[in-house]
Amino acid sequence: MIKLIVEVHDAGDLMPKDGDGFASPFVEVDFDQQKQRTRTKPKDLNPHWNEQLVFNVTDPRDLPNKTIDVVVYNDRKAGHHKNFLGRVRISGVSVPLSESEATVQRYPLDKRGLFSNIKGDIALRIYAVQDSSSAPQPQQQEYGDVETGTAKTSSVEIPQMFSPPPLQEINGNTHRMMDEEAEHHHMAEKMMKKKKEQEVRTFHSIGTGGAAASSFAHAHPPPSSGFGFETHHQKAPQVETRTDFARAGPGPGAATVMHMQGPPRQNPEYALVETSPPLAARLRYRPGGYTGDKTSSTYDLVEQMHYLYVSVVKARDLPTMDVTGSLDPYVEVKLGNYKGLTRHLDKNQNPVWNQIFAFSKERLQSNLLEVTVKDKDVLKDDHVGRVLFDLTDVPVRVPPDSPLAPQWYRLEDKHGVKVRGEIMLAVWMGTQADESFSDAWHSDAHDISHVNLASTRSKVYFSPKLYYLRVQVLEAQDLVPLDRSRAPDTYVKVQLGNQMRVSRPSQVRTINPIWNDELMLVASEPLTQEVLVIAVGDKIGPGKDDLLGMVYLPVRDLPQRLDHHKLPEPRWFNLQKPSLAGEQESEKKKEKFSSKIHLRLCLDAGYHVLDESTHFSSDLQPSSKHLRKANIGILELGILSAKNLLPMKGREGRTTDSYCVAKYGNKWIRTRTLLNTLNPRWNEQYTWEVYDPCTVITVGVFDNHHINGSHEDARDQRIGKVRIRLSTLETDRIYTHYYPLLVLTPSGLKKHGELQLALRFTSTAWVNMVAQYGRPLLPKMHYINPIPVRYVDWLRHQAMQIVAARLSRAEPPLRREAVEYMLDVDYHMFSLRRSKANFQRIMSVLSGVTMVCRWFDDICTWRNPITTCLVHILFVILVCYPELILPTIFLYLFVIGLWNYRFRPRHPPHMDARISQAEFAHPDELDEEFDSFPTSRPSDIVRMRYDRLRSVAGRVQTVVGDLATQGERAQALLSWRDSRATAIFIIFSLIWAVFIYITPFQVVAVLLGLYMLRHPRFRHKMPSAPVNFFKRLPSKSDMML
Repeated sequence: MIKLIVEVHDAGDLMPKDGDGFASPFVEVDFDQQKQRTRTKPKDLNPHWNEQLVFNVTDPRDLPNKTIDVVVYNDRKAGHHKNFLGRVRISGVSVPLSESEATVQRYPLDKRGLFSNIKGDIALRIYAVQDSSSAPQPQQQEYGDVETGTAKTSSVEIPQMFSPPPLQEINGNTHRMMDEEAEHHHMAEKMMKKKKEQEVRTFHSIGTGGAAASSFAHAHPPPSSGFGFETHHQKAPQVETRTDFARAGPGPGAATVMHMQGPPRQNPEYALVETSPPLAARLRYRPGGYTGDKTSSTYDLVEQMHYLYVSVVKARDLPTMDVTGSLDPYVEVKLGNYKGLTRHLDKNQNPVWNQIFAFSKERLQSNLLEVTVKDKDVLKDDHVGRVLFDLTDVPVRVPPDSPLAPQWYRLEDKHGVKVRGEIMLAVWMGTQADESFSDAWHSDAHDISHVNLASTRSKVYFSPKLYYLRVQVLEAQDLVPLDRSRAPDTYVKVQLGNQMRVSRPSQVRTINPIWNDELMLVASEPLTQEVLVIAVGDKIGPGKDDLLGMVYLPVRDLPQRLDHHKLPEPRWFNLQKPSLAGEQESEKKKEKFSSKIHLRLCLDAGYHVLDESTHFSSDLQPSSKHLRKANIGILELGILSAKNLLPMKGREGRTTDSYCVAKYGNKWIRTRTLLNTLNPRWNEQYTWEVYDPCTVITVGVFDNHHINGSHEDARDQRIGKVRIRLSTLETDRIYTHYYPLLVLTPSGLKKHGELQLALRFTSTAWVNMVAQYGRPLLPKMHYINPIPVRYVDWLRHQAMQIVAARLSRAEPPLRREAVEYMLDVDYHMFSLRRSKANFQRIMSVLSGVTMVCRWFDDICTWRNPITTCLVHILFVILVCYPELILPTIFLYLFVIGLWNYRFRPRHPPHMDARISQAEFAHPDELDEEFDSFPTSRPSDIVRMRYDRLRSVAGRVQTVVGDLATQGERAQALLSWRDSRATAIFIIFSLIWAVFIYITPFQVVAVLLGLYMLRHPRFRHKMPSAPVNFFKRLPSKSDMML
């Protein structure tokens, strides 16, 4: 006899049901009209059962068609009632056929209906084995509900060591199987309710008789190609008390195939981790009074890091050290093993350096600071003089105090004797809130040259202000083609910087062409440097064009349009001949005759130039500052630290030189680069003004490849990024979490570490923030005069390129690869993985509609008679008092929203590998996603992908055809394509019109509702007459080739 083993391990995060915030759960497993249950775990939301339930498989060949129904209940001792806590349905197809292949799987608990509030998951291990014992036929099992109950089992070969599984997701069960199993489960429940239960019951699992097993083994030998069970020697029957509860342990085994209704839970490694760092904002107020540090209130979202600052300003009256009477001075600032150098100045006895050095207090190795002035020589540098400072005497400066005034110090020789020369210094203890912090030389960058030191400093950048440039090409006159014997085929080419757009050819092939075409480009400030070039060309043949004239227009002279009411008047411009395009203006004026072009030009300042996707945009303000609204709040970001970063320079003998970039609105920030560490601590805080709460801040982590003389073409490597939507943050609350840094690579999803951030969103205008939810997302110009769809993606790409080029020219540069990664420049490219993820999102949205339909079907089939009767009563009340329909709906929405407030998200959202379909993406799909455009893969791979796309498109084509068929059948009701069907429909329409006219509406509604909710004994499985009539209507599918 074949046995089905269901090992119930544990459950987690169950829904409290007893009113005290707890539940007493037990598990009930139903398989093939056999029902067993585990013990009850009192007052435990994370119970551990570690029990094995054994079921008989009467026909192994029918096992793939069976369903294992696992239901978790809350045991209510009073009245022997039980509350539903969730269920899992597992198809028999997914059951492994041997113990070695079975692994522990975690299944998310599903709802029973629309109104169920369910959460948590359950760990199960399910497999089938061959029973080697002889036992009597299974009797009616008893149920135990106490923790101390004993369980007796037959000697079925059941393993004692459980192995942790890799999670794998396969398609869910079909709706037909789920409905049949649900109905079977319901009937079994009703049978069990009729039986009386005892106060204390003991769980037994009794095996089957040996005769039955032996007859089955001889009559039906197990096929080797099917389930793969082998015949075992029979053993003497024995019944023993089961003590082999599950113990976790390693063990090999293939991933178990599951049929589940939902996708598996995300890997905990990719989850958010809440932290509690000692931030001043949290420590400021405590019960019993003020305990925080008042001086840290302006820099309170990061941990304070103390630094010793040394400002080397200048020196005077230094002695000459060379034979030639010259001096090439520089300053060496030394503290323990750390040593910082200023630049040396040639032949200067009164040098000025103005350099600041910062030494981390955590790494101080000495209590003595030594500032030495030296003379740069070829062989050995000469000692000019020095100044010593005892760190115990160094003052402490706390912003917003004014900067410490530098003082003159007399130089001493190595023996402490005063020598000629003085140096101006300022030495103080401060924190990272000091204004000198960003420009200082840091002790952790002691091996960086002065040339590359700038690439390690923290900076703030601003994106250039962008405008849409609209060019309407109307017509031209008196064009002079080179070949006058043929009609010219003219077009207009518009160029602005690296952007180029070409109009459509003129429909009239004459020397006075008319285009009436509109082109759009992106212009950036400063506008004084932008020149618009418009050229008229004549297309002679493939790859051969003649230039008929050009015109140069400074962008600063173009009018700006702030609203949609009126476009500027078009103007005529003289076209310059190509031979005169480079000559002086005075020579151009000598030309008495010239061709003309009619243009309407303007800078649309009422739009917001999209440089990132609208789904996670950080700025929605119009280009013109006159149209912008006041800010509604402040966003504060503390970039604290990172841990477990991936070594990006392992081949070079280093680890990682990491820095962070954050982007919100037009403001970009870059932290300092921390060298050669996998656990950097930045502790830098930045602030942005917020104009719209429905925006997203993006924070990325990169590895700096431009230190110590790296090549200019070297690219900073991406480590990962995080997006946080401001509307998901509560105002005035501090969020501190470790965010996983996930990067999708051609080899799969990789976790490159974790980034710790502190966030606080403060509302300064609460009424304006609430009113913002009722306003359009984009400026009104986007809705009144929308941008053509064919231009949107191209304009966004050009805006991204302009921003990347402008920021890469800053000092230190924010490099193009970092900007493109932050702006998701390749987000619009095709990805099969992303397409699957979007499809799953659609199915998740439609799952609510499916649940409503199933609930309504349960009502119509009287699955729960009490609920159905209540729905009947509510339906009659709403029909008799229709004015209560809308209040009831909105009251229901209010109650549901209020109920769900308890289960609101406690953490901000982050990159979800499960929703992105990235954790188990196929390698070929990733290779296709990272392929260049156009493709660079071999032809056989491209052919395979094309065939795959055709197969998917064929299914989509079938679905679209079915939808079209249903719509055409609806149209055929009155189109007389089928004259008999149309006649029947209009006659019935007339009859129904008369009947509804003479019958009160409430009566019609009640009769119709009662007919739809009729009892199952008045139903039959054949489709109704209206459905049959509709399916017989003609469509146009038979007219297609």
